[in-house]
Amino acid sequence: MSATANKKLMQDIFAAAANPDPAARDRALFSASLAEDAKWVVTGQYSWSRTFSGKDAILNDLHGYVRTRLRDRTRTIAHRFIADGDIVVVEAKGDNVTPDGVRYDNDYCLVFRLADGKIKEIREYCDSVLTEKALGPFPQAPARAAG
Repeated sequence: MSATANKKLMQDIFAAAANPDPAARDRALFSASLAEDAKWVVTGQYSWSRTFSGKDAILNDLHGYVRTRLRDRTRTIAHRFIADGDIVVVEAKGDNVTPDGVRYDNDYCLVFRLADGKIKEIREYCDSVLTEKALGPFPQAPARAAG
């Protein structure tokens, strides 16, 4: 796909997931656009820093755990998209609250690598101090239940 098509896909994904109406937010396009062998790299040197390998690990281990640390109807609002070939860089800001009422409005720089209309890799850059202050440390063992 072209840089323009990749950028449009990412714009559509973020627009659907950040709808101002919480009942209308839709993350299905993100899930459908995630390659089975995708990886999400949380950069830095803190407890959340690791690579989540595979669609299942991204959706369940990373996003599943994040959902347990935030109130329902979370969102991340993108405000800049820059595309170059198979790379789309997205600057975004969270609009989230923990169950204890703590705001978690992190600033993100997300670097997406796409191939054939699928997200193959995501590199996340954010305020690690804010992440651990609001969400706590990431558990050492996978967040999903065994079985």
